[in-house]
Amino acid sequence: MQAYNLWPPTMEKHVTGGRRKFRREGADLRRSALVRATLDLIAEEGVRGATVRAIAERAEVTQGLIRHYFSTKEDLVLAAYLEHMAGLTEQTFATVERGGNARTRLVALVVASVTPPVVDAASVGLWAGFLNHVRQDERMREVHARTYHEFRDRLETLIVAALEEAGRVIGTGQARRLAIACNAVIDGLWLEGGALPEAFEAGELPGIALKSVGAILGLNLERGEQI
Repeated sequence: MQAYNLWPPTMEKHVTGGRRKFRREGADLRRSALVRATLDLIAEEGVRGATVRAIAERAEVTQGLIRHYFSTKEDLVLAAYLEHMAGLTEQTFATVERGGNARTRLVALVVASVTPPVVDAASVGLWAGFLNHVRQDERMREVHARTYHEFRDRLETLIVAALEEAGRVIGTGQARRLAIACNAVIDGLWLEGGALPEAFEAGELPGIALKSVGAILGLNLERGEQI
């Protein structure tokens, strides 16, 4: 079991003028640790298994401290889901931010989406654990919709740029449909790669993803080759 230090050394080093800053940083760390413990439990046991008692035991804190930061368990689960989904998006797009032309950045995004650390058994476990809760909880659905559209919009922007670079200009409606289709391919391969990593040879998923997304867009995205 991983222990979380909810009382960082900085909390013991208050100085005049810095007390408020240290308290804020300490509170952020404690809240983050509670969210992390919740994510770990949901990956292992599902949302129902992530009880307040279990979260407190995993984070090595009292249940009262949890209630200090989150009014209800649902609030904590919601915060955990938002952090997980937002983290996946940022992790996937991290390689895109390194630059290059539009085609290079699109290739980087597709590859990152279907390889570790984005493709991970624990992430798939979290997705499965959250899925039923998303269907039942309106706030969870709102977070799901917001994070889905954020990823898809960023993907759409990259697709439009890659097509324009290849000399093709498309309308808003077509760009949206292409982004939906490409996102579906990426999501499907992400799920399969995380659930059954041993079923695929090294480099197989990225190759399939690049070929499939390229076919949808009418672009050659296979690495090492130009359009």
